[in-house]
Amino acid sequence: MTGVLDNPEPFVAEHIRRFLETGGRPRPGMNDLLLTTRGRKTGQMRRTALVYVPHGDGYLLAASNRGADRHPAWYLNLAADPEVTVQVGERSFPARARTAAPGERPALWRLITEAMPVYDDYRAMTGREIPVVVIEPR
Repeated sequence: MTGVLDNPEPFVAEHIRRFLETGGRPRPGMNDLLLTTRGRKTGQMRRTALVYVPHGDGYLLAASNRGADRHPAWYLNLAADPEVTVQVGERSFPARARTAAPGERPALWRLITEAMPVYDDYRAMTGREIPVVVIEPR
């Protein structure tokens, strides 16, 4: 994708590079995707690599920011503009992102933590509620 700025965090930038070099399989046994959002302040397209949990025809993400007390920039961007681009494997497609509603969040959080127990550790590190993001292909 041209004109896209990759996440500047060295670990994430390396993850994106490996994702692209391996056809979307940078870590065998892990579900990784690339998420491209529109920057809420600049309008610039921004790409990051994230772990996902499959959910129906879509995907679940945890906006954990590794347990930091602030939401990750990618989450703030999609909250401002929910039209995103997702790449899973070699397939890239438009999608709509939304924060899980309060009534559905507990069950979706459980699915995420069953797949990736580290998210419970991240939750314990922060006073904020970690948003669950539902990605729905268009």
